[in-house]
Amino acid sequence: MFGKEQEHPLYNRDRPLVDNLLTSVATDYNLAELARLRIRYQGFPGVLDIQRDLDKILLQWSLTEAELFTKTRLIHDTGGTYKSRGKKEEQDWN
Repeated sequence: MFGKEQEHPLYNRDRPLVDNLLTSVATDYNLAELARLRIRYQGFPGVLDIQRDLDKILLQWSLTEAELFTKTRLIHDTGGTYKSRGKKEEQDWN
């Protein structure tokens, strides 16, 4: 069906992350996570609750999407954002 809202396959994994970001401060790791999730859900025809909450987080942190992406490019250029959290240095943008 055209225009039908779809469920994202990673919704159940991402929803708790978004909930955590809603009550967190803008650390390098949290900024990187927000940017990653913004990219993942950008233009996705569904999960409007996550998309609204990602917008809300930007407002809470007084950032535009362009500012977020500028900051996270610098964070990723220095590296180690995910490695410091016990994860292998990989980027999950899908």
